[in-house]
Amino acid sequence: MGIIKKARKQKAVYWALASAAGGEYDYTPDGQPRYTSAVQIDCRWDDVNEEFIDAQGTKHISKSEVMVDRDVDLGGVLWLGLLADCQKLVPFNNAGASEILRFDNIPNLKATEFLKIAYL
Repeated sequence: MGIIKKARKQKAVYWALASAAGGEYDYTPDGQPRYTSAVQIDCRWDDVNEEFIDAQGTKHISKSEVMVDRDVDLGGVLWLGLLADCQKLVPFNNAGASEILRFDNIPNLKATEFLKIAYL
């Protein structure tokens, strides 16, 4: 087991953006994004304020940087806690749930393990 996997001792809940027919993201009639069912993931959640640049080139200050166990969608939502303890249907009904603004996928030197970081 690599050091990256060993570091992910916390649990978070992840909601991906839902896809509509044709591969586009799905939205409600009032323009709000739809999300998939919540899933519990392993993570390391660090509440840190770091400057980063999103995919559109806009500068942000992170609320949290989360080392996750899988690829996550920009626009998806993460919440620190157990799936059993969250309001599964509406991500932002959970205090502290945040939108993923950036995602990095960094290989180790042998490309046998990847450091996956979501910036909230």
